[in-house]
Amino acid sequence: MGQHRRRSPRRRFLAPTLFTTLSALTVVAVVAGTHSVTSVATAVGSPSVTAPASAAPSAAASSPPESAVQVAGGATDTPVPAATEAATDPATATDSATATATPTATATAAPTATAPLGTTAVAPATPESATVGALFSGAVAAGNHFCTASVLHSPTGNLLLTAAHCLSGTDGVTFAPGYRDGTAPYGTWRVTAIHTAAGWSQDGDQDEDFAILETAPSGGRRIEDVVGANQLGTDEPFGVTVRLYGYPSGTEAPILCANTTGRRSAYQRVVDCPDYPGGTSGGPWISTVTGHVVGTIGGYQEGGDSPDTSYSAYFDHTIAALYKEAVASAS
Repeated sequence: MGQHRRRSPRRRFLAPTLFTTLSALTVVAVVAGTHSVTSVATAVGSPSVTAPASAAPSAAASSPPESAVQVAGGATDTPVPAATEAATDPATATDSATATATPTATATAAPTATAPLGTTAVAPATPESATVGALFSGAVAAGNHFCTASVLHSPTGNLLLTAAHCLSGTDGVTFAPGYRDGTAPYGTWRVTAIHTAAGWSQDGDQDEDFAILETAPSGGRRIEDVVGANQLGTDEPFGVTVRLYGYPSGTEAPILCANTTGRRSAYQRVVDCPDYPGGTSGGPWISTVTGHVVGTIGGYQEGGDSPDTSYSAYFDHTIAALYKEAVASAS
């Protein structure tokens, strides 16, 4: 369906191999409005879901509030400061090789925009970009990443945000924050569970094309303690300037563009940023006003059929409920 389904095209049918036994299934009721669903978590994988082609949401649908700002998980802006001392969990085995002298990202102000709005360039190495990384199936090596994800602030310190269409199983999936040029400067973390809303898992609903992932400690350290995290923002205005990150499948460094978002429909954001091809799915939209992550590349046409226009499902009570379920599961 066009060149801009944001997964790397060569990985479109190469989702991680799925086991027949589900190790976890959590269901939580979400209440309020026509956009209410049941969220589902899958730990070791579930059958791949191919999203059915769906009509664009009607702009006449009941619109979510645009004035209230409702933040799940705390009140600090992003990036949430990384801990000065990494937390350890001696009861948890290490799954990923993390260098003994793994650097810790130091939280500072978000990057100052110097390029004109709507201009795409390689993202500078900053504390904020360190919270963004690439997802790998197999070895963390050049040419082997398939989607983008970012660290999501939580009490458990181990959650990631990405697009639901990026993966349906966790077998062999790892995340490398701050990945550049074939190296993982902060280490790698194994993905252990996927949380998606039932509207996506059951019907491929593009208005729920977001997922929250759990990760295992690496070297005894939680990912948020090493690189910090971005705060989830819900019910935030459509017309806000965001910084848009992503890892194109054909390059080995993240790209960055800032521009003002708009409303495509009741539950879809849109932004014009050039040259966001396959592989950028799951990239975070970080508000320059609140510092919260208010979207992730996905949604309409799994991110868009043009590399110059990107979409995101709107973050409202549905993702807020999914976040609470993920925190409860990871605790």
